[in-house]
Amino acid sequence: METNPSHTTTSHYEHSSYYSPLPDHSSQPSPRRPLKGYAVIFASMIFLMSLVTLIIIQSPEPASLEKPEKDQPLSTKPTSFYNISTSPVVLPRGVAQGVSAKSNPSLSGHHGVSYNWTNAMFSWQRTAYHFQPQKNWMNDPDGPLYHMGWYHLFYQYNPDSAVWGNITWGHAVSRDLIHWLYLPFAMVPDQWYDINGVWTGSATILPDGKIVMLYTGDTVDAVQVQNLAYPANLSDPLLLDWVKYPDNPVLIPPIGIAIDEYRDPTTAWLGPDGKWRVTIGSKVNGAGVSLVYKTTNFTTYELLENYLHEVPGTGMWECVDFYPVAINGSTGLDTSVNGPGIKHLLKASLDDTKVDVYALGTYFVNNDTWVPDNPAEDVGLGLKYDYGRYYASKTFYDPKFERRVLWGWINETDTEYEDLAKGWASLQTIPRTVLFDNKTGTNILQWPVEEVESLRLNSTDFEGVVVKPGSVVELNIGTATQLDIFADFEIESLGLEETNEANGGCRGGAVDRSRLGPFGLLVIADETLSELTPIYFRPTNTSDGGLQTYFCADERRSSKANDVFNQVYGSQVPVLDDEKFSMRLLVDHSIVESFAQGGRTVITSRVYPTEAIYGAARLFLFNNATGVNVKATLKIWQLNSAFIHPFPLDQIDTVKPLQPF
Repeated sequence: METNPSHTTTSHYEHSSYYSPLPDHSSQPSPRRPLKGYAVIFASMIFLMSLVTLIIIQSPEPASLEKPEKDQPLSTKPTSFYNISTSPVVLPRGVAQGVSAKSNPSLSGHHGVSYNWTNAMFSWQRTAYHFQPQKNWMNDPDGPLYHMGWYHLFYQYNPDSAVWGNITWGHAVSRDLIHWLYLPFAMVPDQWYDINGVWTGSATILPDGKIVMLYTGDTVDAVQVQNLAYPANLSDPLLLDWVKYPDNPVLIPPIGIAIDEYRDPTTAWLGPDGKWRVTIGSKVNGAGVSLVYKTTNFTTYELLENYLHEVPGTGMWECVDFYPVAINGSTGLDTSVNGPGIKHLLKASLDDTKVDVYALGTYFVNNDTWVPDNPAEDVGLGLKYDYGRYYASKTFYDPKFERRVLWGWINETDTEYEDLAKGWASLQTIPRTVLFDNKTGTNILQWPVEEVESLRLNSTDFEGVVVKPGSVVELNIGTATQLDIFADFEIESLGLEETNEANGGCRGGAVDRSRLGPFGLLVIADETLSELTPIYFRPTNTSDGGLQTYFCADERRSSKANDVFNQVYGSQVPVLDDEKFSMRLLVDHSIVESFAQGGRTVITSRVYPTEAIYGAARLFLFNNATGVNVKATLKIWQLNSAFIHPFPLDQIDTVKPLQPF
């Protein structure tokens, strides 16, 4: 149905509390302590640090190559709030163990007064239709696959705590990629070659239907090695039991590769010579590299002399992914497909900057190398999968719907203290399909899998809502915490003189006014706009008379809390001459996934509101441009919650092979 907005606020932005100057620090007052109190606290800290140091010195734990006893803990990694250290520098969790940071450097040492979080606030942060475990820590998606009517997701999981450590493979299954059932752990760190963690891996489906899983193990001596595992019973649709190859590891760091810079094997692809190829990320002299191996049996390998690819200055490549995309087509491709009309996408997760980057190019099968279409936008120099809070992604080919499906990890931006208090940390994005953008020819399109539409409830339409410069319009849809939003925008010039706005972009945030923008939506906002997250476009005139458009998300006013990390994210997005400015947003409590122009540019936002929660969450249109009216047309669905629960253990033995549905 067509609905009118509830009201229009026409006052200029300067008069709104939201558009007051951004302070350098949170405006939340901090209670003062008397000097005597500080002295007591300082003396107590010195005593405790001395005691801990004495215990550590007197209780060394040398590394052992022997298989751990059954009553030993699964890992030697700490699971307490902070790593014990006498150094004044607090490293992010995970760095000392040879993986990317698993906590926020700017916050992990936060021992000051934190925001007064309540259980109600923590409860609201938990999402309704994004996948996450019942409790504790989760990071990278692992080995996603489709088998006998079930989608399988494995994931990095700490069964003991809401911080990184003791990494085990969690396991869940789904019939539709939306509703999930938790299963028992697939693999635990119980062998010398993975005792310090069963890390990231990938699945390969062989032509005869067999499944092989290659994964990185962190050995008892902290060496990163590659291991092989496979299902104990391939006829089991739930793949409950996994067998680790008895002669693991199958690969160790080659000469010239550091023992802690060798991880995350990809899905294998089959070459014309009948041999499988696998690539693994690493770093050589500051350059990110992808090593290539050949194998016929996944137990013995030949390391090729040349890299699949390398890019100087990009640092360690983690979670490398490599797959084909059709230039003209609406379906995905199996990883081994190659030939005319196909480009190959090479993606890496950059350890130095914690972003997922990709480039399109050509794969040469004669020497197993890949060359980017545009060297200026090589891997790490140009495009990102997602310009927000997103990392360690992995794709798989879904034979049921002939599509390439992308998973990604959304990590936290609060403190570990808060994560421990609420009892969980991190989640996965809604799975996305990946297609080549044949309109631009330079990028991919990411789009939520169509199954998410099964959650749609009632919808509300808004047609041709005019938002004047400096105005905010509330959209009367009721509670605004679980939404699927489609919005198109057109701009109507007010005839002001055009200027060169070469300094456009996202970094100034939604308060940075120009003639043409910004304009868009305010999500997870309270009625007074004291908390809100703008998702917006910023068109900018260029010196040659053209128009350059940015798509942005400004998290800086998303929370009144003083102990969360928030910033402005975004990038340019191509808007073609015959296109309107269009966005789709998936709002799920503390997560907002934003897709511009059909998925050319994507931003994931992680927010922690304190007031814009439950029934207080609202949705607004805004126009902060100075020289244009904005006309908006929207269709907004309320979304139901997904069914994400443990699999009934008493029914596991009765599950029969299921036909695809």
